[in-house]
Amino acid sequence: MIKPSQMSARTGLVSVTFRHLTPPEIIAAAARNGLELIEWGGDIHVPHGDTVKAREVGGMTRDAGLEVAAYGSYYRLGTGEVNGIPFERVVETAETLGAPVIRVWAGEKGSDAAEESLWESVCIDAERTATMAAGYGMKVALEFHGGTLNDTPASALRLWKQLNHPALRSLWQPLPTLSPSEQDESLSVVLPHLSHVHVFQWLPGPPIERRPLEEGTTEWSRWISRIRCHSDELTALLEFVVDDDLSHLKTEAETLRRLIGS
Repeated sequence: MIKPSQMSARTGLVSVTFRHLTPPEIIAAAARNGLELIEWGGDIHVPHGDTVKAREVGGMTRDAGLEVAAYGSYYRLGTGEVNGIPFERVVETAETLGAPVIRVWAGEKGSDAAEESLWESVCIDAERTATMAAGYGMKVALEFHGGTLNDTPASALRLWKQLNHPALRSLWQPLPTLSPSEQDESLSVVLPHLSHVHVFQWLPGPPIERRPLEEGTTEWSRWISRIRCHSDELTALLEFVVDDDLSHLKTEAETLRRLIGS
């Protein structure tokens, strides 16, 4: 068990929190609010295959004293190649950006609707992409997200029993579709494989409601404490704020720093 005092904890921002802002604006906002890392999204800010943009954004990030936490590729294991996103292009972009981790989605269906063939193709593609990323010194992290095979405690447990590659990791976030006990259980399942966490406070719907992080202090304090007891590092990235309003970032960043004790 890791002693909390031995743990390295860092805070950051997922760039898709502010899809309407440019990379320089996002970098300035992160630095201004005391965040250390940025996970750049491949859907708008650093498009797949645009190595010129990747080099530019990675350089700007480091010039501002920040680090690239990950590349949010939105590549879907098992179907990404079919849907026109060659993983070679994703890896090349992430490597040029300077990202240590590539975020992917585990398939294109939730675990409750997935056929056995999808489970097989996702696991095969996970091993393939992890091997490819490892050749560049990177890891692949499966987002814990609805509409994928990594979406419940039971499905995550099945997935990680089938996967066995040193470059494969998992993200985690509290899914509002899960009960409080299921959220706790899901963290326990992915904890041995944890790369980083996406931090937000949402109330279950419909419709799902975004709320200030402060309202989730009790839950997030418990989750962060559990991570601290099982890992020597924590990368906590803010994702989404109320109304996508940049003016909320200051308070959210302050709350996150207080939660991780930095």
